[in-house]
Amino acid sequence: MRLREVAEDVGITERAVQRIVRELELAGVLKRARLGRRNRYEIVSTAHLRHALEDHCTVGQLLNVLVVPNSA
Repeated sequence: MRLREVAEDVGITERAVQRIVRELELAGVLKRARLGRRNRYEIVSTAHLRHALEDHCTVGQLLNVLVVPNSA
């Protein structure tokens, strides 16, 4: 999914999405790989959440709660 599409789906500007992605990358939550002219991002599920009240939890644990399994 392109950042432009993320912005449209979420209802914020593309620039705001770029800033958020950059912050997540700097925090170690996302890894970026350059593929030609595009970037591909990977979630680092072992990264810990940044807020002091949640820093004992990982991104993966949060995603496990939020993501609904595909019922095929």
